[in-house]
Amino acid sequence: MAFDVRALAIATAGFSAFVNLYSPQSLLPELAREFGVGAGGISALMTATTAAIALTAPFTGALADVFGRKRLITAAGFAVVVPTLMMMFADSVPQLVALRFLQGLLLPPIFTVAVAYVGDEWPPAEVPRVAGLFISGSSVGGFCGRFVTGAVADLFGWRASFLAVALLTLLGALIVSLALPRERGFVRSGGLLASARQMLAHLRNPHLLAIYAVGFGVLFNFIATFTYVSFHLAAAPYFFTPTMLGALFATYLSGSFIVPWVGRAILLFGRRRFILGVIAVWICGALMLLAPPVWVIIIGLTICATCGMLCQAVSTGYVITTAKEGRSSAAGLYASSFYIGGSAGAFLMGLVWHAAGWGGCVAAIIAIQAAMAVIVALAWERSRI
Repeated sequence: MAFDVRALAIATAGFSAFVNLYSPQSLLPELAREFGVGAGGISALMTATTAAIALTAPFTGALADVFGRKRLITAAGFAVVVPTLMMMFADSVPQLVALRFLQGLLLPPIFTVAVAYVGDEWPPAEVPRVAGLFISGSSVGGFCGRFVTGAVADLFGWRASFLAVALLTLLGALIVSLALPRERGFVRSGGLLASARQMLAHLRNPHLLAIYAVGFGVLFNFIATFTYVSFHLAAAPYFFTPTMLGALFATYLSGSFIVPWVGRAILLFGRRRFILGVIAVWICGALMLLAPPVWVIIIGLTICATCGMLCQAVSTGYVITTAKEGRSSAAGLYASSFYIGGSAGAFLMGLVWHAAGWGGCVAAIIAIQAAMAVIVALAWERSRI
């Protein structure tokens, strides 16, 4: 029973972080109209949060290596409720961007440290499965953040959407604080200087660098795909409402059912070969996004969401099994590369959107996927676990 409670807490931590991270995404077209800005300008709401995460995640990991896990996870879970509530009262894009940046500062102690907790508290053979549960919770949180905001915005306005997200976050923080036991397998590092040395060692590890590069590509493609498909479908001839755009993110739920089985897939095919196959399917899903029928686009989004989550689950587990010490800082560096990719996906795709439209965005997405496949083929180990 204790094992199940811990797994629930880990999945809930993922939910709490990602319900905040992606909450404005289905609202972007409406917010762009509300404040009179373009797609590139309003996408700063996504860039601000991912940039803040990228800046702070490694340092959060170093602090967790010194001070422990649960304290940081629970404190951040409650703290992030505050800027989420404050977004209800924003009256300009810069205010929203500033609050989104503050959210980003508070999210790494939730998901980065939760990943390190998994590496410390479960046997190595169990890590891929539990990491999969964490990704499943994250995917459900990502869906709820987008769908709830879209539905509430249609009923009560976009400001009420952030109140709903704040209440979900508060509930998640309460569950984590009650269900997550204090860490037992964690060994405190020798201090911040020792953690800094561990971070430098991680950056000299070619296997970790290859994983970090794949993490960059995963969120680049997620943000690029799901941000700009919203603008694609909000325009003619589709004219999707915020609720309809939010419902698109039900495609995330497909991955939440598949990801917990990733450990078995790795044992069956081997990590490297499995990921190469996933990326190949992912490219096919991206190509489907170019088709005019909505039902084909939805299938393509489902494939993209599932394949991206599989890559994320495998990469996350690979980081914490590859790093033999300083797992929080290793996970923090992975989070930095992951969210730098997300920031690049939001910003660069804005330029591509204005220059070449949705077709150009899809071409850029596929180019990044191909680069990820090359990195995996050349730099990931051939071991089966």
